[in-house]
Amino acid sequence: MGRILIADDHDALRRGLVRGLADAGHEVEEASNGNAAIERLHDGYFDVVLSDLKMGGSDGLDVLRTTRALHPTTAVILMTAFGSVNTAVEAMKNGAFDYVQKPFEIEEMEVKIEKALEVKRMKNELEYLRGTQQDIYDFDKIVGSSPALSRVLDIVKKVAKSNTTVLIRGETGTGKELIAGAIHHNSLRASRNFVKVNCAALQENLLESELFGHEKGAFTGADKQRIGRFEQADGGSLFLDEIGDMSPSTQAKILRVLQEHEFERLGGTRTLRVDVRLIAATNRDLSAMVQSGQFREDLYYRLNVVSIEMPPLRERKDDIVPLANTFIRKFAGELKKKIDALEPDAQKLLMRYNWPGNIRELENTIERAILLAEGRAIAGGDLRLGEVSTVGGSGRDHSAVVKIPPTGIALEDIERNALVEALKMSNWVQKDAAELLSISPRVMNYKIKTLGIEFPRGRRAAPLQQQPPVAAAS
Repeated sequence: MGRILIADDHDALRRGLVRGLADAGHEVEEASNGNAAIERLHDGYFDVVLSDLKMGGSDGLDVLRTTRALHPTTAVILMTAFGSVNTAVEAMKNGAFDYVQKPFEIEEMEVKIEKALEVKRMKNELEYLRGTQQDIYDFDKIVGSSPALSRVLDIVKKVAKSNTTVLIRGETGTGKELIAGAIHHNSLRASRNFVKVNCAALQENLLESELFGHEKGAFTGADKQRIGRFEQADGGSLFLDEIGDMSPSTQAKILRVLQEHEFERLGGTRTLRVDVRLIAATNRDLSAMVQSGQFREDLYYRLNVVSIEMPPLRERKDDIVPLANTFIRKFAGELKKKIDALEPDAQKLLMRYNWPGNIRELENTIERAILLAEGRAIAGGDLRLGEVSTVGGSGRDHSAVVKIPPTGIALEDIERNALVEALKMSNWVQKDAAELLSISPRVMNYKIKTLGIEFPRGRRAAPLQQQPPVAAAS
């Protein structure tokens, strides 16, 4: 079903079309002349415009030109009398989708509308495939089988079919945009647009123009009308990434759209209505920002209807090697290199590393390793994790690893810092950290206790092994 505008100055014909198409399940608006139709086009978006070719004031060609300028993806079907068929054919060359000659049966018009909607759906899907590689949003194409990721996907499958607002939380690089795309692709809105905006990448005035659009002359440099992302996403989904970076003024306008489904373009007076599902994401603590007055409490509760917490990669250890192999296939093809595997030492390094940059860091690491690798597989030395690696490097110059300030530093502090860094790289697994430092797990355990190293919340050091009593000398 589609959203349709009917423009005709013949009242009986227009109202008959409105009734017939509404009964067929379409959302229909009407305009009694070309000028009224052009006003409707400025106010909102339509999938199909039916316009009489000859009307008083603005005619069907004016309606066509306005539609093409404001909404390039909207299909225009012209209604024409016998004497103006040549004009209608000429209009099709200028962008009209089709024409129908009066008089006609309502069934004939329904067929043309369905055809226009089908072509529009196919164009949307093609654009979607080209721009976002839609297949990556299929559940069976999302790489990973760890319990942490499985919990996320279980929630996504439950909320995808609804219109519920979703807030995705997580560190940078954990795949929040991928999950947003999966929600849209597996929803009832999948055939409509999935529009993405990074709120942190634009200044406040530019962000508002990007979201809501602007009228010509709204501000310096606004030399023409701009359709905003909310209008582009009408009927589909809008993904607002880094929503915690949004100014209070923009927050208030977002709240209004969520509550009333309406807004005005910058510099405009017409109120526009949209049907958009909002998916937001942030790497910031919005609840803390609410407490400090940096984020609106009412908007926070509007966004936080369903909350999805993206696990960091260090909590998805089972997914690291499968993800790495996926990136190997991708970059080996792009860079035309015959590399198809990871050496065992490389796998071990990937599993030990803490991945502060998460999946994005892993992807960049594999791309760099593909460029550096000489053989058919990536070796540990190709990875250069953290830019400094000490594994298997007994013959290396380690002068760059330890920096001693001119004022000096206690050896105990150097040792403590080395232990903490090794623990972080090993996701606080003592055995793996001990191997990085070429000491035994027992020595590692002892030094953690004696140096008073504190573990982060949720992790604790293993109990120190008790030494057997020393026999007294006889």
